[in-house]
Amino acid sequence: MRVVPLRLRPGDDLRQALESWMAQQNERAGCVISAIGSLSTAQVRFAGRDDITAIAGELEILSLAGTLSPDGAHLHIAIADGRGAVSGGHLCAGSLVRTTAELVVGLLPDWEFRRAFDAETGSAELVVTQQRDDHSPQINAIPQLLDVRLVMEVSEVSDGEIGR
Repeated sequence: MRVVPLRLRPGDDLRQALESWMAQQNERAGCVISAIGSLSTAQVRFAGRDDITAIAGELEILSLAGTLSPDGAHLHIAIADGRGAVSGGHLCAGSLVRTTAELVVGLLPDWEFRRAFDAETGSAELVVTQQRDDHSPQINAIPQLLDVRLVMEVSEVSDGEIGR
């Protein structure tokens, strides 16, 4: 795993910045390890709903988790408002950074993530392909657990910022 720290600036669209950044990487699979910061607007799709809810105000990012692929992301966010009320759901485009967003992203060089329509769920779902040592792909509908002894390689980012 290659671990990359990122910082987004005020006005950056959290989801679009992550998707754009992932599309520029050589790796074809990634995940959000950690994220904190603030939003001025959050666009969230709550569980079981098709519509997107806009939440405006001084919002704190409590958690962000999900998978990243060159053809899209699946991200869940938990945010708190000024009263401490917590909301969460699918992070949608239009969620704007208020002061900062500090992220740690993991890139998985031995894997490929992509999204494909799944007739059972009616949605574009994650398809996981493991890149084997002989360089031939092996598709796993449900991947085996990864060896927890993976050594993390920390990569440098020129200025630690994306988006601007």
